[in-house]
Amino acid sequence: MTSIVLVHPEIPHNTGAVGRTCVALDLELVLIHPLGFQITDKHLKRSGLDYWQHVRLAEFSSWDAFMDERSPRDDQLFLFEEYAPRSFYEPDYPADAYLVFGRETKGLPPEITAPLKHRMVSLPMRSPHIRSLNLSNTVAVAAYQALRGQLGG
Repeated sequence: MTSIVLVHPEIPHNTGAVGRTCVALDLELVLIHPLGFQITDKHLKRSGLDYWQHVRLAEFSSWDAFMDERSPRDDQLFLFEEYAPRSFYEPDYPADAYLVFGRETKGLPPEITAPLKHRMVSLPMRSPHIRSLNLSNTVAVAAYQALRGQLGG
């Protein structure tokens, strides 16, 4: 199963919207603490509407705890960063991929990206006025791209 990994998300509305996308696409949502909100936050659940109860949620106290428990293969990890040189259209995503996203204001911390630069991808932006999209929009676009070979239609 493909998983969406949010590292230190700050805005409950975004995480709620990501949870809704995860339910729609039957994806796991992995949250890496610390979070910028309480998991019981009313804004989180409002954005997730009545779907939040169906989110397959896993939480980890840190990135290291996630890596220790899950032990993902190198080819499973896709780190989304606005300045990554490789487009997210290029890779072939395995069915058990981890799509990893950083906090809304700062992205992924260097201690995560430094050893995994070769796993970084970005969404291309045509306008020089925009660096990146909203986190929940980016997750939705990335998830559909990663699942393109698995979705009918």
